[in-house]
Amino acid sequence: MAEAHLNNSKGSNGPALRFVAAALIVREGKVLIGQRRPDQPMASQWEFPGGKIEAGESPEQALARELEEELGIEAVIGPRITHIRHNYRHGGAVDLVFFAVHEFSGEIVNRIYHEVRWTKLEDLPGYEFLAADRGLIRDLAEGKLL
Repeated sequence: MAEAHLNNSKGSNGPALRFVAAALIVREGKVLIGQRRPDQPMASQWEFPGGKIEAGESPEQALARELEEELGIEAVIGPRITHIRHNYRHGGAVDLVFFAVHEFSGEIVNRIYHEVRWTKLEDLPGYEFLAADRGLIRDLAEGKLL
């Protein structure tokens, strides 16, 4: 993900592209999901914790930083699970890399979401996820990837 320095850049032939790292935090057969606040873009939709990869960061470093900022945990970033590039209808684009997180220290504190929730993988399709996550949701619910 050496292209992280291009975060929020607009190429001559495409929309602004954001590079993002996200976590599939798994505990006892459940995964942690967060619901966006009503005042945020794509309000009330669900997503996996994570965020923008800053210049000079690896995806793993960015994810560890974001999980501390968003949830107050020190996570052990596990293996890369999948990579998705999604173009939104409004013109933005996101390049997402997902990592498994099976270990973390500290208690989860919701610092940015409307709500955080542990849910079974097979129940994920019942939530309204961001468009970029929907293919991943299907695969997780079908027992693929994790």
